[in-house]
Amino acid sequence: MTTVDVKGRRGFEVLIAERRGVLDAPHYRGEVEQIAAALVAALRAGKKVLWCGNGGSAAEAQHMAAELSGRFLRERPGLYSEALSVNSSTLTCIGNDYGYDYIFSRQVEAFAQPGDVVIGMTTSGTSRNIVLALEAAKKQGAVTIAFTGNGGGAAGAVADFSLNGPDGYAAIVQEVHQVMAHIVCDLVEQTLIFEDGIA
Repeated sequence: MTTVDVKGRRGFEVLIAERRGVLDAPHYRGEVEQIAAALVAALRAGKKVLWCGNGGSAAEAQHMAAELSGRFLRERPGLYSEALSVNSSTLTCIGNDYGYDYIFSRQVEAFAQPGDVVIGMTTSGTSRNIVLALEAAKKQGAVTIAFTGNGGGAAGAVADFSLNGPDGYAAIVQEVHQVMAHIVCDLVEQTLIFEDGIA
């Protein structure tokens, strides 16, 4: 993972230059379209989408779950989409009894059914609790998706589909994840409205 000199000062020009071109990688289109198609297939079949992440990626997971369960841009019925980081009693119970590595995988064991989609967001690709969640999802027969960075790591290797963000520190990778996940939500919404007429 790229490190940043946090002891030296870095002005606006340097900070904006770090972000220039990060959305232009040619592989994003194919990855996004595959992920959107997987979500559409699951939602058409009455399945659910479960999201998980740590820290800023937990916030991102909650954000994207809400884009589907609420709405993104267009009026339509709600879609079954939930983040696994929102129930503090569940997280602290599992963390206390089993350890932090299992806070998501235990919920996946409880909630995921065959054909559901489980999405793990990790900027390093190596977050142990995300890898274990994706492995648990595979055992449950769910489709697995990883939003990763820095080469994809173990999460990218275990997932059925992945969005492999840039190499770099967490904030840069998260910014790419947000844009690409928004595009996924838009494509899913458009497909279900314009092709399936769910509005």
